[in-house]
Amino acid sequence: MPFVTAGDPDLAFTAAVLRELASRGCNLCEVGIPYSDPIADGPVIQASYSRALDRGIRLAQILDMVGQTAPELSMPVVTMVSYSIVYRYGLERYVAAAKTAGAAGAIVPDLLVEEADEFAEICRREDFSLIMLVTPTTPRERALRIAATSTGFLYYVSVTGITGERSDLPPELTENVRWLREQTDLPICIGFGISRPEHVELLAPVADGLIVGSAIVRLIAGIEDRSRDEVLADVGKYASELIGALEA
Repeated sequence: MPFVTAGDPDLAFTAAVLRELASRGCNLCEVGIPYSDPIADGPVIQASYSRALDRGIRLAQILDMVGQTAPELSMPVVTMVSYSIVYRYGLERYVAAAKTAGAAGAIVPDLLVEEADEFAEICRREDFSLIMLVTPTTPRERALRIAATSTGFLYYVSVTGITGERSDLPPELTENVRWLREQTDLPICIGFGISRPEHVELLAPVADGLIVGSAIVRLIAGIEDRSRDEVLADVGKYASELIGALEA
């Protein structure tokens, strides 16, 4: 379940990356909506957002790209978006626009479960997944409330802190996910820090999906110095290596 952000020189290349990931066997892809004050994103994704915003890329253009590309894909697409953007755009208007573009849902990392009822109801009514996050520091009672509010899948954050590639993952991660699995029927997908085949091999037995973000965005950033074909080939090869680890 790789992640790609709209931080490349133009959205045509983002569309090409989406097609490449789908052809390699990815099951779902997040498309990041650039935001000037990202909540949980590390330096790689923050830099990609800055590049996109500096080039004038905005929500409407990204949704237009998704709308043109999603019908070609064998996987669903969801947006990773700050609630500030959703709120300013209008809750019902955002869901309608994203659905029209072919997006299946939204991951909203800064939406507090205590403030999510209105948006969650709109998403349920419109059959649009609202994907919320559980972290290692989330109290278990609150994790249950987040699971009850979420639809589509539950995003489990593997580590405390921001997104980014890491060499090691916490030893208690698998046990935390096993507990959560006993509490909900939602698929559980794990993200933050996943970047190596050995991470995939470790987490595949307890996860329904693995989310890779910064490592792919870092490869995309290489387009500043290399040809698009080379970067696209690197992204595809990397995705294939991770997917291959699922079958190891």
